[in-house]
Amino acid sequence: MVGWSTLIAVVGGLPMGVLLVLTDRGGLLQNTVLNKVIGQVVNVARSMPFIILMVALMGFTRSITGTTIGREAAIVPLAIGAIPFFARLVETAVREVDGGLVEAVQSMGGNTWTVVRKVLVPESLPSLISSTTTTIVALIGYSAMAGTVGAGGLGDIAIRYGYQRFETELMWITVGILAVVISVIQLIGDHAARRLHRRGGRSGEPLLFRRLRGIFPGTVAADTAKTR
Repeated sequence: MVGWSTLIAVVGGLPMGVLLVLTDRGGLLQNTVLNKVIGQVVNVARSMPFIILMVALMGFTRSITGTTIGREAAIVPLAIGAIPFFARLVETAVREVDGGLVEAVQSMGGNTWTVVRKVLVPESLPSLISSTTTTIVALIGYSAMAGTVGAGGLGDIAIRYGYQRFETELMWITVGILAVVISVIQLIGDHAARRLHRRGGRSGEPLLFRRLRGIFPGTVAADTAKTR
């Protein structure tokens, strides 16, 4: 449940978050109306508690999976709930990219797609990794709630055996397993983000010049930028 939901959330949330930045005031694709519409959709979806979202989407879930019970059915509300959550994290990460690099790429003839593909996403990659880790941890909590309505997983074990059968020890074992799983995922995500960040700053050359030569290899403009 968590794996597929995370994949769908990343695929859907990444372009949505980037679009929020591009269409904002002063963005490369400035469109105030579109930005407000997307932002409002994201805000409404994020403000809805997952258990309510899961119930509200039962009809939609049934139309896609043919059922409202089980792991496949739980993926639908999990993914839909995680997409706006991840989109806001992406928006925050992309806004941290140095605007000078974006302007330099534009001055050398780079279009919007080049800026997104060569600058915004690569430069914000460490933060995007951290955002993905945060999303996975949130989805683990959501999946535990999904287990209460027949989706299986550790949440189902905790409710069915730990609570309904009064097996308190099993309940605490489940809590411990969840804590270990979340800690391991967080450690892996933090390690990957730190490694990418260190690799990006390993050279003593200013990041702007290094990135320009990576985007426009062998061009006079990149070499000129360094001399400036």
